[in-house]
Amino acid sequence: MPSGDVIEIKEKMFVAQSNDVYINSKEYMGKTIKWEGMFQQMTDTANGNVHNFVIRYGPGCCGYDANAGFEVRWDGDLPEVNDWVEAVGTLGTYEENGTEYLYVQLQELNILEQRGEEYVYQ
Repeated sequence: MPSGDVIEIKEKMFVAQSNDVYINSKEYMGKTIKWEGMFQQMTDTANGNVHNFVIRYGPGCCGYDANAGFEVRWDGDLPEVNDWVEAVGTLGTYEENGTEYLYVQLQELNILEQRGEEYVYQ
């Protein structure tokens, strides 16, 4: 795939495509990814750092439900938590407390009127 191509993660195979990015992250590094989901935030209680995500709810069981999507960094105004957004950006990594994490540095973050499927299963 040429490096200029945009990888669009579609609703139908959202979990599988998202997982492929994590499993084969070296192949996606520096590439542009586009997807839709809910804007979410999480505060790390150990250090107070706030992490932003664009996710969908994935399959799970017994209180261990999973989220599919990516941590994001955005230099503009942030949407409200639970806003439905379209995110476009470049995959990168950062290190925190000795662990390497994936994130997407966004070039676009657009709030959408029409929501997609919040719960995805494949």
